[in-house]
Amino acid sequence: MPEQSNDYRVVVFGAAGVGKSSLVLRFVRGTFRETYIPTIEDTYRQVISCDKSVCTLQITDTTGSHQFPAMQRLSISKGHAFILVYSVTSRQSMEDLQPIFEQICQIKGDIQKIPIMLVGNKSDETQRELDASEGQALASKWKCSFMETSAKMNYNVQELFQELLNLEKRRTVSLQVDGKKSKQQKKKDKLQGKCSVM
Repeated sequence: MPEQSNDYRVVVFGAAGVGKSSLVLRFVRGTFRETYIPTIEDTYRQVISCDKSVCTLQITDTTGSHQFPAMQRLSISKGHAFILVYSVTSRQSMEDLQPIFEQICQIKGDIQKIPIMLVGNKSDETQRELDASEGQALASKWKCSFMETSAKMNYNVQELFQELLNLEKRRTVSLQVDGKKSKQQKKKDKLQGKCSVM
């Protein structure tokens, strides 16, 4: 399959069982699966608006284990943006992101220009090992954005992908495909032409 220049590639990393696939499936298909099925690597596509035209948001859901370092390096080198997921129920899952973050820095160089979201998933769980403040502190240290999500409750899932696209500075990318404006945008557009000076 030829590689298309209008693809926008987002790579999702994180330890096994933190909910990477659940987040992606909730976003792309609107579904949630209770059972855990380990992922080797899956790619999902979603049509989005990009520089006033339509392009494909390509989301790569990576393996949670580190069995495939070459695949991981390839995903990083081809990725335009990254979602680093940990579970708020596991401190270890947050620590597991450190080598991945370091590898992104090593391969991509100046990461200030690259959209990276640190995501604390499973925020609906009561057995937390990590507070939101700890995720925020790590995001500040890494100079990236932070958000807590729950794939199960569909909390902040759409917002996560929209925020990631908002971080992209080199081009304008948005989940809104032309003609499908959000209610807020429609309201703004309506209000714009309603003023007359006497």
